[in-house]
Amino acid sequence: MTSATLLTPARTPAPPDGSPAGLVARADERAYVRVLVVLDASILTVAVLIGYVARFGEDVPTGSRIPYVLVAPGVVLAWLVSLKALGCYDDRVLGYGADEYRRVSAASLRLAGGVAIAGYVADVGISRGFLAVSFAVGTLGLEVARFAARKRLHRARSRGAGWSRRVLVVGDTAHVLELVHTLRREPYAGYHVVGACIPDALLAPVAQRLGDVPVVGSFRGIPEAATAIGADTVAVTASGELTATRLRRLGWQLEGTGIDLVVAPALTDVAGPRIHTRPVAGLPLIHVEAPEFRGVRKLVKGLVDRSAAALAVALLLPVLALIALAIRLDSRGPALFRQVRVGQGGREFGVFKFRTMVVNADALLAELTARNETDGLMFKMRDDPRVTRIGRLLRKWSLDELPQLVNVLLGQMSLVGPRPPLPAEVARYEGDVARRLLVKPGMTGLWQVSGRSDLSWEDGIRLDLYYVENWSLAADLTILWKTFGAVLRSRGAY
Repeated sequence: MTSATLLTPARTPAPPDGSPAGLVARADERAYVRVLVVLDASILTVAVLIGYVARFGEDVPTGSRIPYVLVAPGVVLAWLVSLKALGCYDDRVLGYGADEYRRVSAASLRLAGGVAIAGYVADVGISRGFLAVSFAVGTLGLEVARFAARKRLHRARSRGAGWSRRVLVVGDTAHVLELVHTLRREPYAGYHVVGACIPDALLAPVAQRLGDVPVVGSFRGIPEAATAIGADTVAVTASGELTATRLRRLGWQLEGTGIDLVVAPALTDVAGPRIHTRPVAGLPLIHVEAPEFRGVRKLVKGLVDRSAAALAVALLLPVLALIALAIRLDSRGPALFRQVRVGQGGREFGVFKFRTMVVNADALLAELTARNETDGLMFKMRDDPRVTRIGRLLRKWSLDELPQLVNVLLGQMSLVGPRPPLPAEVARYEGDVARRLLVKPGMTGLWQVSGRSDLSWEDGIRLDLYYVENWSLAADLTILWKTFGAVLRSRGAY
């Protein structure tokens, strides 16, 4: 199929209710920021009060030259100013990514350091206990409040509501479709595509659509097209006609319009820490660090995995015993089973799991192959008749995977990593899929926190490869934290 055949006639929809959609989006954004400011001010006020009570109790400090009735509001005000100065209310970091949390922590730490230095230089005897408790409670409260506000925003965005950026995508048809697909894959990121501009040669006399995205203009009138559909962001993707000079002029044309310019590189699925931009001869060259598959960080990851697994086994031993007893009482057969899986470097090992199926489950698989509900190489079935009564409960809460802690202790698996594949799956791997075997498989991973069995084979592989290329200890902690939420929601667990 050629690029031209992707274009179909259509009518460009007008903004709803006759109001400029871009103004509505900006109003929603400002409302969200106002909520954050009120939320932050409330959290900081409570934190300062807690700091005061923790240090002085209910009594007013006597013999002190410090008027804490003025100091406390001053700290709150200075804290809000610090948050504003470090861009904690910047729409470019709100609602998605880790930068928002980093900026909140940085603003709090810088203010705490500044107050401590100023107090020492001016010889002002502000209670260090009051400041320490206030800043500790306030920083934690800010992060938790931002997390809660973000989750609420994500739920709204997933329903098609909430504040999102209205995006005009500019580029060749194939690249526009790819970028649209990428942005729609994660609607909670807040990039809502409302139109596209394509090369002049592909324009037709009638209105067109690129997929289901209305084509609203060509490269000659990008600012006018963005204004007409109420876009607040222009996302430029690859195109042979968009030269460096033309792109620079586009940036000039968007100055003062309130419309942001975003350049989407062809490089995808590479995490921020691996990307470094360095200007060379006026060009912002992007340097991409190679993935790290060995070294000190890998040793630290292995040490953390085994230590955490040992602690988890010790704490969960009574629970493991009760689960094993329930399995034996529910159906005939052992409580545990050992299944051959493929680990790092293609080495096979036996993964331990609680038995959730009847003992002859493998023999019955051939009869159920035609009822497979997933694409790709895996077999998944929502109402699998081989699953026992207690097995359904264990799968719902992912308790059947707890014995894999033993595999982590043995160094065969990690707490976080790609899903451990079966040898039959690996034998049918093609192309880049085999890169999943460059790291140890994990008890949990991006596939689990992103939908598990509800994901397509292609999306599951994409997430696994993204982890392989971009793993970090911080990312592991984030995935472990999200795993608890995924287990509680039981999404994709069957």
